[in-house]
Amino acid sequence: MTVLIRQLHKHFVGEVSGVDVRKPLTKQEAEDIEAGMDKYAVLVFHGQDITDEQQMAFALNFGEREESRGGTVAKKEDYRLSAGLNDVSNLGKDGKPLPKDHRTHLFNLGNSLWHSDSSFRPIPAKFSLLSARVVNPKGGNTEFADMRAAYDALDDDTKAEIEDMICEHSLMYSRGSLGFLDYTDEEKQMFKPVLQRLVRTHPVHGRKSLYLSSHAGAIRGMSVPEGRLLLRDLTEHATQPEFVYVHKWTVHDLVMWDNRQTMHRVRRYDQSQPRDMRRATVAGTHPTVAQEAAE
Repeated sequence: MTVLIRQLHKHFVGEVSGVDVRKPLTKQEAEDIEAGMDKYAVLVFHGQDITDEQQMAFALNFGEREESRGGTVAKKEDYRLSAGLNDVSNLGKDGKPLPKDHRTHLFNLGNSLWHSDSSFRPIPAKFSLLSARVVNPKGGNTEFADMRAAYDALDDDTKAEIEDMICEHSLMYSRGSLGFLDYTDEEKQMFKPVLQRLVRTHPVHGRKSLYLSSHAGAIRGMSVPEGRLLLRDLTEHATQPEFVYVHKWTVHDLVMWDNRQTMHRVRRYDQSQPRDMRRATVAGTHPTVAQEAAE
């Protein structure tokens, strides 16, 4: 079938038709979707009633699966999913919403902060593909920010100032900003800060983008307060309504985004009601900066 993409936002986001992600893609279809990701950074597929295995198979058209270890405080024996997907729900292994004081629930509230998936890894994620299996009746929209358009809108002095800046990213920064400070020694080691460029260049079309995230808590060569103020200013700039698309979920939506070119966040929702969202994550292939100095 022919892949058709209709732009939804003046800067980015494409709505895809002509694709059934339950079926194997042809080489041309995979290339067309990847080209759509390069151009639009976020693609929306409606009406995709898929299994976990079909979701993962679709994701693998675009790279290797990212190893999920190191992105959660949930214990392996408590995992709800088994097909290699990331559980982005509010559900426990019993299929019911987690209690409000549950440690995993409190940690996962950090997903409501602006972030880029896996920027806390030495090699950050390429694509994320989120499937809506059960949609919460109130709230729970996901917002996306176009970090290319945000970069383009900076003044020349700011672009020159930040061009070569290196940030430290860690899940402990994002969760710490919400008051989640209780980590085991093993978790502290697992969440040790990594280094990322503040300005990234896309490997295909060469556009520059801001690489921001709530996981970023320091800038090399700056005091922590000074660096965090700059990161806050840039985040406020990048998440102005002009650069943001709001996705209102319907059941069986599949939304795919490029973590190298966007940030996203989920909005608050009624945590007493089930929300079942499952993410396949395509691994990145290169670090944004050498990691030797990250101590």
